[in-house]
Amino acid sequence: MPDIVGLPFHVGRDVAGDSGVTLANPDPDGPPIGALAWPGLYYITAQSPAAGTTLYRWDSVAVEIVPYGEADSNAVALPHEVPPVDNAHAHPQRDAFIDLTNSDDQRD
Repeated sequence: MPDIVGLPFHVGRDVAGDSGVTLANPDPDGPPIGALAWPGLYYITAQSPAAGTTLYRWDSVAVEIVPYGEADSNAVALPHEVPPVDNAHAHPQRDAFIDLTNSDDQRD
């Protein structure tokens, strides 16, 4: 079983399906997990059994989901690298200049 925690539900469902297992609601008496994750964008916050567990084909993996924007996280945010300050690329260099204002072929 691959690690699907942190993935959007629709992506985790596809990864699980490609691995030969299906996702399920942790509450066996509740609605199917697909009904809980539709419509909208949901993220997988937990899975049972854990990643790396060997399962039979089409076994169920219980997942907990939360709507986008509501996931609690104690992960430390890594600082993003600041892009280099080089504005030379913002000023085009002319390779050639053609003056079209003076033409010898002007006809009266």
